[in-house]
Amino acid sequence: MANKMSAIKRNRQNEKRRLHNRLFRGRARTEVKKARLAMESGELENAREATQLAIVALDKAAQKGMIHKKNAARRKSRLMKKLATLEQAEG
Repeated sequence: MANKMSAIKRNRQNEKRRLHNRLFRGRARTEVKKARLAMESGELENAREATQLAIVALDKAAQKGMIHKKNAARRKSRLMKKLATLEQAEG
């Protein structure tokens, strides 16, 4: 346990930031999962919408520094690749 006031304050700030960061990282994970499930269900229109929401969530998480920007780019690329495969199969 911290004894100095500055260390106590730092712990409070860290906890507050951890909870804030968790929000964006968790939202991105949830949206990606929803997009994958929509693709697996085979509903093209729902898959497109879910993918767009996932991309927005990943961009926001990268912008805030929750995940690295290249990590977000890689995940978006994989989602789009999967969506393109689904669209090819439909059309």
